[in-house]
Amino acid sequence: MTSAEATVDIYRERLLKNWQAIWPTLGLTPPVNLLESLFTAWAEPQRHYHSLQHLAECIAWFEREKDAAERPAEIALALWFHDAIYDVHAQDNEERSADWARDALVVAGVSADVTSRVHALIMATRHDAVPQGRDAELLIDIDLSVLGAPTERFDEYERQIRAEYAHVPPGIFEPRRRNILRRFVDREPLYATPGMHAACEAQAKHNLRKAID
Repeated sequence: MTSAEATVDIYRERLLKNWQAIWPTLGLTPPVNLLESLFTAWAEPQRHYHSLQHLAECIAWFEREKDAAERPAEIALALWFHDAIYDVHAQDNEERSADWARDALVVAGVSADVTSRVHALIMATRHDAVPQGRDAELLIDIDLSVLGAPTERFDEYERQIRAEYAHVPPGIFEPRRRNILRRFVDREPLYATPGMHAACEAQAKHNLRKAID
């Protein structure tokens, strides 16, 4: 087994514990086939950042901050699906991921009100509007947690994003990327929830300014 394969196995093991814990809180049995479909999707070869590593990091933050949630299981499900469909050439990944979540959760026996809220949470990860409600705020903070990661991890993240967009010439990619990072560094505050703000805000602003410069 290679080191990369061993790392993937570690991610899967950690994620499996979360998956198995979510469903009983909804009064349901964890659907094994859906879990395997999600693992397959998150391990697609075009992914460098939007991968099992990102999902595992998000779930780790969720486990740390879930007491701040109103409906923790719904945030967890939204995290599992939020980048489940990822095509660097498409503009509707969030919508397609949200639709997959809605359809799959209905089949798994999740109630209509829960599936509707999960769908809305996933759509919030488009980052095109201020998140509304405590759960949406926490979900978005977790999705953006890598911005406040230690320098080494943030630098790795930047390399991973560039690898996903390797088909885009530098003269197009770099100014677009700087504009995206500027929008985040100009957001005050960047993290809306107290725990994430305390843990990530200062480091994120440092990372972002360094990357822009």
